[in-house]
Amino acid sequence: MNKRIFILLAVILVFISCDDLLEPAVENNRGLEGMYEEAEFAQGILLNGYTRLPNSGWSFNDVATDDAVTNNNDSGFLKIATGQWASNFNPLDQWQNSKAAIQYLNIFLAEADKVVWAKSENVSELFRQRLKGEAYGLRALFMYYLLQAHAGVTEGQLLGVPIVLEPEGANSNFNIPRNTFEQCMQQLYSDAAMAEQLLPLDFEDASTLPSGYDNLDDYNRVFGFYARQRMTARIAKAVKAQAALLAASPAYSNANTTTWAIAANYAGELLNLNGGVMGLAPNGHTWYTNVNEMNNLGTGVNPPEIIWRTDIGDSNNLERDNFPPSIYGSGRVNPTQNLVDAFPMANGFPITNPASNYDASNPYANRDPRLRMYILVNGGTAGVNNTAINTAIDGTTNDALNKVETSTRTGYYLKKLLRQDVNLNPTSQTSQRHYKPRMRYTEFYLIYAEAANEAWGPTGVGQVGFSSYDVIAAIRERAGISQPDMYLEFVKNDKDAMRQLIRNERRLELCFEGYRFWDLRRWKENLTETAKGVKIESGIHETINVENRAFSSYMNYGPIPYSELLKFDALKQNSGW
Repeated sequence: MNKRIFILLAVILVFISCDDLLEPAVENNRGLEGMYEEAEFAQGILLNGYTRLPNSGWSFNDVATDDAVTNNNDSGFLKIATGQWASNFNPLDQWQNSKAAIQYLNIFLAEADKVVWAKSENVSELFRQRLKGEAYGLRALFMYYLLQAHAGVTEGQLLGVPIVLEPEGANSNFNIPRNTFEQCMQQLYSDAAMAEQLLPLDFEDASTLPSGYDNLDDYNRVFGFYARQRMTARIAKAVKAQAALLAASPAYSNANTTTWAIAANYAGELLNLNGGVMGLAPNGHTWYTNVNEMNNLGTGVNPPEIIWRTDIGDSNNLERDNFPPSIYGSGRVNPTQNLVDAFPMANGFPITNPASNYDASNPYANRDPRLRMYILVNGGTAGVNNTAINTAIDGTTNDALNKVETSTRTGYYLKKLLRQDVNLNPTSQTSQRHYKPRMRYTEFYLIYAEAANEAWGPTGVGQVGFSSYDVIAAIRERAGISQPDMYLEFVKNDKDAMRQLIRNERRLELCFEGYRFWDLRRWKENLTETAKGVKIESGIHETINVENRAFSSYMNYGPIPYSELLKFDALKQNSGW
């Protein structure tokens, strides 16, 4: 988000607090009427939606899945994975945050038409259009977060959350029941459609006047490049595709009208704006370490892989948390043997397939190149000096399995997301540029592949013009799978086998980005697969159990907060909680 937004917000928050949302206003706090003649004050209400976006930092909920564990005993995700997840202990809770964001967005939508946004009446109307479009798009996004975290089955009915479209005040009735999941989805789609109607595809200066507008200078003043990284029509389309994938998935599909074809079409519409399959960024799978690309990004500009991102800034926090101890890291996120085994061989065949030529005594040889890109295996190198990392239990450094508190518990360290040119040595410490994608195109190519396969089979194209097979072929070729991809050819006529391949490609491409936890639940897959590791001694590899998972099947859906149930008897808890 543009830095001037945060400067503005800091000023606005001096004048407004949560107390202003209730009447009477606390003395010395400004009331909402103050926003009508002060556009910056009014925009501060909207900016509360942006500041509450939950995906601005890495959560690593992967450590609550079969993909990773952590050596941080204070991790909330470790606790929920090992039996402490409850309605009064939920590190994945979105109830308070998202509902607070929606309250601010509702206030903004209720008051925006009264605000004088600029001296020019034409410009004022354009700002009103744009900012209301942003509010609708953000409200759709926060509904998605709420459904992902809190929708669930109650007494045989799939419920969402209470739909609230008006500002709540002291005299509001807060004790309202949850709407159905279907009603919530339709509201989300409606808000996203409003955002698409009111917003440009992207915020860029136009050289010719777009249809429907009468002044190029006014258009660029409102819809020009300075608003980059705000909600756009492109992002609203992406929100629809994300939500539709959730709704079409096995955990939700029996109780709403969103089909796999709808999900595929929403994702396909977005991808065709990116050039279809040919638009897949050649270096999109290494976006976090494309140094020249990051160094040369202009203000608010996205590289080809990215739809929406956080600000770029210099830091070394990720590396400090996750580098091995021998290069001054804390080794927090430890990939599992389960995930390592999910990477195929370079010829594309799973390691369980005889055609893969997998050698258990030399398990990291001739593997999918993404394995060593994303996971630091025994004997791999890391850090600014390409330090060799020995994770064997008989290793002599603190990188060895379970050697000290910051050592790996699985025999592996995280490599994805980390800048290997960061130096953590206290005598010569450096930082490097980082950002986090809020949305990147690879996710949506995989959404399309999954939905299109379910709707039309591996090679069906529907109305989009390309198939699930086409997408997976492009992703695997980009990854470095040997061509021709014989395993993909082997499964291309088998919908069930293609489903498993697509799910595995999603697991690999999006690992450590916060997807696996939600994917297992929407698929209604096994939540209790033991997290495994490897013990290497005298060169011999032995798979070991590292951490059991203590989930129950009802945990496909998250809980309604216990504190809310105590306050409001109209709310019903999801079954099992």
